[in-house]
Amino acid sequence: MSVYKNRDGRSPYWHFDFQIKGYRFHGSTKQTTRREAEAVERQEREKAKALVKQLAAAQSSLRLDDVAERYWNEVGQHLAGADTTEHRLALLIEFLGKDKIITEITDDDVTKLVAWRRGHRARPKFSDRTLLSPHTVNHTTEQLRKLFTRAKLWGVRFDREPKWVKHLLPVPAERVRELSDDEADKLDAATREDLAPFFAFARATGLRLKECLLCWSEVDWSTCQIVKLGKGGRRVTTRITPTIREILWPLQGHHPEHVFTFMAQRTRDGRVKGQRHPLTYGFVQTYWQYLCRKAGVVGFRFHDYRHDLGTKLLRETGNLKLVQRALNHADIKSTLRYAHVLDHEVADALERVAKSRNRPRSKLQEVS
Repeated sequence: MSVYKNRDGRSPYWHFDFQIKGYRFHGSTKQTTRREAEAVERQEREKAKALVKQLAAAQSSLRLDDVAERYWNEVGQHLAGADTTEHRLALLIEFLGKDKIITEITDDDVTKLVAWRRGHRARPKFSDRTLLSPHTVNHTTEQLRKLFTRAKLWGVRFDREPKWVKHLLPVPAERVRELSDDEADKLDAATREDLAPFFAFARATGLRLKECLLCWSEVDWSTCQIVKLGKGGRRVTTRITPTIREILWPLQGHHPEHVFTFMAQRTRDGRVKGQRHPLTYGFVQTYWQYLCRKAGVVGFRFHDYRHDLGTKLLRETGNLKLVQRALNHADIKSTLRYAHVLDHEVADALERVAKSRNRPRSKLQEVS
């Protein structure tokens, strides 16, 4: 029987129950007449056939939980920011549900997901808990999009894929903050001695925070290179200049695996007072907030070390391609944010052109 009513009479609705290639489909039609219920059942059969076809093509479950797990095994766990990827996948499953079929995710679902994330607050640094930035909310949407992209490689077809662009929140253009000599001196004076090498390395290389957390296996003294996985899983290669060598060389022997360590000031959370422990992302973030307050430096983020280096490097060389390579930008559009430092060179060039045009006129006037 395709449609039926429960014998106990507790529900006024007709139900459907059928199998296609070993998969069982059942549920309520939400209809009270047999004719209307049979129409719904025919629609459910068509949807079921399409789903079974998708499963056969993908040879994988289309449940969001299973898709996320397969993505994690194939891609996520190998990324430089694996812990962040795992967190974003957990958020998707929390909101959409582990049994949600990925091919049934609609624009409406994504709209609700964005609204849900906009109501979240960032983890507190000291006191205030501000709402998530549009940039952070967009990361969640982009993570869902990556699941769709990966599923396509498995053979999954999406008849109505969400319009991703319309769900991305506008993000203000990233500012470029330069560190003044006075601010640099204040930060240096306020920095703990055991942490000074780490911040000196960050300032000298312009690497992102996660990229600064080095292991000795990533430092090759023979080739004078540091090779590490960076943003988007790309290889980031940093030349060991004399300055960088001077920072890193004395740190050998502090820890067998990690380059940058700190001296525990008290015994707690598995740390032993007076012993060295590896720097972590969270530790650096927390200490950075404290350091800036102690030094009286306002509005300068750790990431601004990167902007500071890019700005100064472009001012020194005038070479955008060089700065792009130094900062490991995949797209030179990211490097163009520093182009403002060349404005004075443009102005000087315009002035030289204007003078060269006026020079012949002056000579003609003298002759006449």
